Amino acid sequence: MLMMLSHILPKAEISIRENLKWLYILRNMMLFTVMVTVFVVVNMMGVALPENQIWLGIFAISILNLYTWLRLRTKEEVTEHEIFSQICMDVIVLAYMLYLTGGASNPIIWVFLLPLIVTAIMLPQAYAWNMVIITSSIYTMLITYNVPLPAIEPHMSHADMMSMPPDMVEQMHLIADRRYFNLHVFGMWFGFVFSAGLVAFFVVALAKTLKERERNLADARESALRDDRVVSLGTLAASAAHDMGTPLGTIAILAHEMLDELPPARFPEVHHKLQIVQQQIDRCKQALSVMSASAGEMRAESGKVMLVSEYMDEVLNQWRTHKAATKLKLFIQPDVDMAAQIIAERTVTHSIINILNNAAEATKADDGVEFHAGWDDEMLNIKIRDFGPGLPAEFIDFAGHQPVKSSKGMGVGLFLTYTTIKRLGGKIIFSNLAAGGACVEISLPLLSTAEIRDDSDING
Repeated sequence: MLMMLSHILPKAEISIRENLKWLYILRNMMLFTVMVTVFVVVNMMGVALPENQIWLGIFAISILNLYTWLRLRTKEEVTEHEIFSQICMDVIVLAYMLYLTGGASNPIIWVFLLPLIVTAIMLPQAYAWNMVIITSSIYTMLITYNVPLPAIEPHMSHADMMSMPPDMVEQMHLIADRRYFNLHVFGMWFGFVFSAGLVAFFVVALAKTLKERERNLADARESALRDDRVVSLGTLAASAAHDMGTPLGTIAILAHEMLDELPPARFPEVHHKLQIVQQQIDRCKQALSVMSASAGEMRAESGKVMLVSEYMDEVLNQWRTHKAATKLKLFIQPDVDMAAQIIAERTVTHSIINILNNAAEATKADDGVEFHAGWDDEMLNIKIRDFGPGLPAEFIDFAGHQPVKSSKGMGVGLFLTYTTIKRLGGKIIFSNLAAGGACVEISLPLLSTAEIRDDSDING
């Protein structure tokens, strides 16, 4: 028996891992901004900063980000506490660098808002309030233990003022005040622009996430309703197969007896017609047996691993036994992966054959049906085209989404086909061609190399 072949992380784990990835990206942006700011302030503005200590803080953040990069490459579970711990380490390093560059009087002290914003967006409410307490406490400590930089102090030292004339001292006061004010205003302006951009970015990203979540919920509700209809149809099919078994068996017995009573030597035409009737009865019995056996059967229990090329031959040969008179134009892409494999599930085979039957019924036997197939190591793409009148315009919008009444009998069949393809992670698209006729495009996921290896280990 085949085991589950898809190893997918839970949705909550994927979300937390994405948050850690975003934290890694934001930390890279912060590192770049800090290095550029230090270079500009020291080399272009001539402000004396303790560069060695500042670069030590930059090195610490770089080490933390390197660890985060390595952590993202592992498959171990990422926890909310781990993300909060990393944000706390960011806050400590930021506090250290702000202490070295003026403390609370530094015009970019607003940077403490960033960890709070990130925590409020990525983590539950309890972590956000803890971050409020941490950042507020550190901000208070920076005010209490403030060490202003001499280069940006608003006034000169007392010794320098005593050695200069009073009018020059006053002029130097004005220049120092203007320089300090301009630097502070520039820092506040930059903080506002950066904070506004960051908040707008996160709000847009959050709104996009909420819309995507609503869309996923709507798709999930639609899928649940569709699955309920499939279950109902499957129950009715199994019940109908059971109810029709007895009368069909009686008809088969009578047809066999009539074949014995009407030998081909005396009644050649009647005998030939009875043979056709018996063949059709056998087909009906086989179909009813499949309906009864397949009801409620899971994908892993009803399929087997096959090469895609062999599976395509099997599907087309099975269809040709029922539609031998219909001309088939086969087109296979030359660059297909001959080693690609697929789970040859019974419901998928029936879905493809159902589309081929619909195409054969919609077109003339001489025009035939076009069957295009191509695949790589990940996806199988099939395109089936007929040369009939095409699908009604009002039918294309909801084709396959729900059973519909149709004079050509395409309603329930297409609904089951659409549901089967979507259930397996594939896509199916209905369209009309400008040259005439309808076209159905089917995409099905194939087994990856890892899945094939895991399946071989299980069965071995």
